[in-house]
Amino acid sequence: MKTLITIMFGLMIFGQSQANDRFADTVLKAVNVSDNVYIIYGAGGNIGALVGEEGILIIDDQFEPLAPKIEQAVFELANTKQKVSYVVNTHYHGDHTGSNVYFSKSASILAHENVRKRLSVKSKEGLPVITYQQGVKLHLNEQTVHVRHLSSGHTDGDSVVFFQQANVWHLGDLFFNMRFPYVDKKSGGTVEGLVKNLKQLLKEISDDAAIIPGHGELTDKRGLQTHLDMILATKSEVDELKAQGLSLEQAIEKGLSDKWKEWHWNFITEERWITTLYEP
Repeated sequence: MKTLITIMFGLMIFGQSQANDRFADTVLKAVNVSDNVYIIYGAGGNIGALVGEEGILIIDDQFEPLAPKIEQAVFELANTKQKVSYVVNTHYHGDHTGSNVYFSKSASILAHENVRKRLSVKSKEGLPVITYQQGVKLHLNEQTVHVRHLSSGHTDGDSVVFFQQANVWHLGDLFFNMRFPYVDKKSGGTVEGLVKNLKQLLKEISDDAAIIPGHGELTDKRGLQTHLDMILATKSEVDELKAQGLSLEQAIEKGLSDKWKEWHWNFITEERWITTLYEP
């Protein structure tokens, strides 16, 4: 895995006052992953970016107020004022699709058909214009870009993206690196499906591939295996608590083994992860 350059993008406020924009102080950081593929950190889901003369493709687009910052970031990466040509939504959550309306002015948005269905409930703007059931392949900037839907895991509309020549994967929110995952059961997600998808991906991803998670730092196959191991181990712990007859409240009070404390974070706390594992 190659991490060649890091670019820090300064504070940029576009049209909204700092008092009214909770993202006004957000700093975007772009890191070269391999070849012309980058990861952009900001607020919300990690963005993948492919730049080149044939067009700019991004994977996910965080929150709407960040759209101009994201655009400026890819301008800097591509050394051009060329607009974004394609946006892939890995699923429908707002921290991955919030800037769809902004980028839809120049870009074609791609996503699984369930993403369009769920987004269209809230708005008719910025919807994916290219949808698929299984996947689609793009040929851009000397990269073969495989976009593939996986069965229900995080949600019922999850997609992963593989940049073949660069050997880089973007797994969306199927993968929260070093954090408890979010399984959106109300949107078709299941723990069993998540585990199945991760096992399948581990069979396909090469040992030297770079992996962009939906949240967390850039990593590799070992990082993904560690994530799956955590899910299986904590699920086993919760299953044992259930077998002992403990209620959900008692299981939460007892908690998980101390070695999982570092996986707790502000959105998916230990309590919430136990609840996810405990409830059907």
